[in-house]
Amino acid sequence: MICLVTGASSGIGHATALELLSAGHVVYAAARRLERMEDLRAAGAHTVAMDVTDETATERVVRTILEEQHRIDVLVNNAGVALHGAVEDVPLKRARELFEVNLFGAARLAQLVLPSMRAQRSGTIVNVSSIGGEIALPLGAWYYASKHGLEAFSDTLRQEVGRFGIDVVVVQPGLIATEIQDGSAAEMRELSGQGPYATLAEAMAARTETSNAQRHRLSDPSVVARTVRTAVETDRPKTRYVTGYMGKLLLRLNRLLSDRRFDKVATRGLDG
Repeated sequence: MICLVTGASSGIGHATALELLSAGHVVYAAARRLERMEDLRAAGAHTVAMDVTDETATERVVRTILEEQHRIDVLVNNAGVALHGAVEDVPLKRARELFEVNLFGAARLAQLVLPSMRAQRSGTIVNVSSIGGEIALPLGAWYYASKHGLEAFSDTLRQEVGRFGIDVVVVQPGLIATEIQDGSAAEMRELSGQGPYATLAEAMAARTETSNAQRHRLSDPSVVARTVRTAVETDRPKTRYVTGYMGKLLLRLNRLLSDRRFDKVATRGLDG
């Protein structure tokens, strides 16, 4: 299969590109940082520089793949960023920038690959969400909103394109050892560490630092990569795959508990 994987310079995207390569698929690995994909190129991937928020770049990459391979079978929308701070504190400009990557970038790529997938009457679009596509925690409103949005977008898209033989799959990673959380504690303190949410910000930052210090407990990105491979190689994939440390447990809690009871669990120990 001909696969396009975004956000392939690190973390889940990098692991997914390697996993699909190892399975014998043709992989176009896309990311802003081309120099960080040298090992993917050496492993046989076509590495391309692409910012998912740049429509000219995304159009160029999709056009190049179609010219070289004459089809696209799989799109893995993995590129994503995080943003941490209280709703009252986060500048809307930064929130909009996050949505451009996490939602609109994925949506534009889906638009670009759909004509060829419709023509071939087959294809799989995998949108890498998060357990944060269903749950929410303090100081992450914009990230969680973007993932909730990506999941609703995926559900509607699935309903629209299934008639053309195209599958739309949501992958919901749990707690994964990636770079996306590396600067989150500092960001919480920067944006919310001095005002009315300072106590909450410090508690959340400390919790995040504890989690980062115990990365051995988190799932490796390869766990998610194997899930993506399962989804794209299955004739009739599930609409959602939960994978990784604490993923199923946290989603089960969210589904079983009332909103207020889940709020209590999520915020326990954060008020000093």
